Amino acid sequence: MRNKILLVNPWIHDFAAYDFWSKPFGLLSIAAILRKNGFDVSFIDCLNPFYPQMLGVDKPKRKSFGGGKYFKEEIEKPEALKNFKRRFSRYGITPQVFINKLLAVEKPELILVTSMMTYWYTGVSETITTIRNTLPGVPIVLGGNYATLLREHALNNSGADIVISGMGEDVLPALFNDIFGEKIDCFPDSDNLDSFPYPAFDLLSRLDQVPIMTSRGCPYRCSYCASHILNSDFRIRDPIKVVDEINFWHRSFNVTNFSFYDDALLVNAEERAIPMLWEIIRRKIDCSFHCPNGLHIRGINEEVSTLMFHAGFKILRFGLETSHASRQKETGGKVTNKETSEAVRHLTRAGYRGDEIGMYLLCGLPYQTFEEVRDSIAFVKSLGARPVITEFSPIPGTDIWDDAVECSSFPITDEPLFHNNTLIPCRWEGLTYDMYGELKKLARAKSGS
Repeated sequence: MRNKILLVNPWIHDFAAYDFWSKPFGLLSIAAILRKNGFDVSFIDCLNPFYPQMLGVDKPKRKSFGGGKYFKEEIEKPEALKNFKRRFSRYGITPQVFINKLLAVEKPELILVTSMMTYWYTGVSETITTIRNTLPGVPIVLGGNYATLLREHALNNSGADIVISGMGEDVLPALFNDIFGEKIDCFPDSDNLDSFPYPAFDLLSRLDQVPIMTSRGCPYRCSYCASHILNSDFRIRDPIKVVDEINFWHRSFNVTNFSFYDDALLVNAEERAIPMLWEIIRRKIDCSFHCPNGLHIRGINEEVSTLMFHAGFKILRFGLETSHASRQKETGGKVTNKETSEAVRHLTRAGYRGDEIGMYLLCGLPYQTFEEVRDSIAFVKSLGARPVITEFSPIPGTDIWDDAVECSSFPITDEPLFHNNTLIPCRWEGLTYDMYGELKKLARAKSGS
């Protein structure tokens, strides 16, 4: 057995956090690669809602199809957020349970920590500080979205010894050679996603659902999205091999719920989604599939809708973002209202109820008005679908970032905590925080009420 590696999924610090079919996909993909190369891999998930060691703490409510609430404990707000009148919490297991887990593993020779939202960096920092105090002297490497989008900030604020940006599989071979003087012999071809081993989801204490990726990246370049920064290009998998993976988790671990993490699941549907759907139906895989990441409306037609319904796709979310034609063009031109109307018609004819067809609507884009979001909500409801408000979070490096900096009253270039979508960072006189609250009520209200 080669060197011992510990992988850690860190805490979240936020005003609110909810598990929308979340799993540390990238970290567990790295774990699978390391195991394939003979490394002794262990894993601690600070967000695990199922730890039996959390005795005396009310268990968070979970959904039968995967997802739900995390454990949480109110903590002091960072100084930058003191004036925002909402409670701030650490989401995940308690610090003592984490320390006990760290002490229970055989001391590793390297620790890999992942990261997600830029404004969650204080949770990453607390995680790394706890690791360093409990396992002194062990090198700590930070990767993930925050490390990629704000590498300099992560170097100065995370506490990690090494910060890596970009896709882990591209930088790990050189990193391990530098640290251990060893070459990783068995490594997947980054241009061939089917050469990757399945992520090590078996390291999770309980598999309530498994995320699946049929591709990485996205051929579109929406102005508010960081997909092109986090992924070098758009790469796809063989749709039949995707079904092989679904079948593996279903038969080997009795998993019945799957979430698709793709940014572009329905792009080139004739070559990708349609063969996959037909294969799921042909094999009679009795599972439920969920799409929380925002499907491309343009990929929906009569055939795709019917196949999705019969294959067991249950919870659908689509990235409409806005019904205003000018904003649609400005942000990337990935959809029109006519295409949205036709897609909903196809989906309802296939058998979906309107409340199962969720349309994401961005709220709080730079200089976006209350009227624009209100009209978008009304448009979605007029189709019989469900409007789902998603609060805009400005992401460094995206095409809309400069507009966000200009519009925001917060110093978002200096403090990532102000990227937090709960703040509505780009609110202004045309869309105030009170107006945002009214829009949320409008979105939740039943049509005609």
